[in-house]
Amino acid sequence: MDTEYSALYEHLPNDHQLVGESPSFCAEIKKIPIVAAGDASVLISGETGTGKELCAQAIHYLSPRAAKPFVPVNCGAIPVELLENELFGHRAGAFTNASTSQPGLIHEANGGTLFLDEIVSLPPSAQVKLLRFLQEKEYRPLGSTKTYRADVRVIAASNIDVEKAVMEGTLSRNLYYRLNVVPIKLPPLRERREDIPLLAHHFLARYSARFNKQVSDFSPEAVQVLVLHDWPGNVRELEHVVQRAIVLTEEAVIQRSDIVLASVETTLGQEPFKEAKAQVIEQFEKDYITKLLEAYQGNISRAARAAQKNRRAFWELIRKHGIDVQSLKGFRDS
Repeated sequence: MDTEYSALYEHLPNDHQLVGESPSFCAEIKKIPIVAAGDASVLISGETGTGKELCAQAIHYLSPRAAKPFVPVNCGAIPVELLENELFGHRAGAFTNASTSQPGLIHEANGGTLFLDEIVSLPPSAQVKLLRFLQEKEYRPLGSTKTYRADVRVIAASNIDVEKAVMEGTLSRNLYYRLNVVPIKLPPLRERREDIPLLAHHFLARYSARFNKQVSDFSPEAVQVLVLHDWPGNVRELEHVVQRAIVLTEEAVIQRSDIVLASVETTLGQEPFKEAKAQVIEQFEKDYITKLLEAYQGNISRAARAAQKNRRAFWELIRKHGIDVQSLKGFRDS
């Protein structure tokens, strides 16, 4: 990365670092300090796992809003019927069981940044309200006759082609133009392979310290395997692979045998992509959680912290995969 920009990124917390030196990557992240200085809306596009939220965090933490909240919202993870309530809040009596008023995420983000991931998942009614908010900085909670104002910068992201979504009518054209003031497109990891060793060592330093393991390097064979992999899950997948290798290895240097990659070769061409991808993710989740619980002798709280997930969400994953935590208590690597 150019010196004039790397100095800026050094001020970001370690978990918010943007790592890469490839021309395609640097061409996009060079926009970050420029747009951070202003208040224009930003639309970040890129495949799942390319670092869209990390990019949004960098814009926020390099901006004058850094001391105020950064509020991320995964629009695709919230039921459609609840999205408007989550964003705009409601007044008491707005609907059945609404016994008290509740401020929305726009209120929570006041003074800071609201990051709307998977923006195309917003229902049409919420898109109309969001457009009004972007234009007027005003919004109305559900069931309220009063209009409220909030000083919020909106950064949106999508892992699908937003222009296609506009053509198909999934995303409002007016909302698209309002959000797409500054576009940033993050390249997939397979298109910046020269960054893979740099990223791998970045994650190695982070997680060897977090897991309190004396792991300092990768063997040349391990690096070769990482560089040659296509990384359908992009940087997020690489991060998980390095985490798993650190958990599993008993050596100071990660070997080729420590690198466990999701493989779709056995199903490729035999079943739809969506089903094949779901199987790979499910197997990874189960293996990763099991090994992490083994590393922490069945201590769910410590394993959840290491995975950077809250305890309830981590416990739900344990139940989903039918993992017997009791059998892992007191586990020691042989």
